[in-house]
Amino acid sequence: MPQDATPTVEKTQPAGEAAPKGKPTYTWGVGRRKSAVARVRIAPGSGKIEVNGRTLNDYFTAEQDRKSIFGPLEVTNTGGKMDIWARCNGGGHTGQAGAIVLGLGRALAKYDSSLEPALRGSRFLTRDSRMKERKKYGQRGARRKFQFSKR
Repeated sequence: MPQDATPTVEKTQPAGEAAPKGKPTYTWGVGRRKSAVARVRIAPGSGKIEVNGRTLNDYFTAEQDRKSIFGPLEVTNTGGKMDIWARCNGGGHTGQAGAIVLGLGRALAKYDSSLEPALRGSRFLTRDSRMKERKKYGQRGARRKFQFSKR
């Protein structure tokens, strides 16, 4: 390449132009609860919810876990208007449901910033910082001691 020649860069999409019609634009949000992590992806759609490749009712058997996921959607009146895909790992079912709620809240706030005050007021953007306390050496658990024997 000669020294005076500058490389040309081709733009695939002009700045300020919307994405192509065929591909939906996704908004991502990451949520954490206890030791569970959920990566939530939303897009405008018919309202289907998929968790780890399964439907919501197949994945979460407890009614309270299913209801908690609809919390951010009810507060923002977006139920039935957004398609939701979540990938969860770590923790149990309740922790994963809590992680999805936080990730969904963050994704909705990023999707439409006017929804943020309602989500924040309902505490759907607040990370629950409670974690399991670590086990200490010389003890049976985090706080439980071994049984004391006088003799």
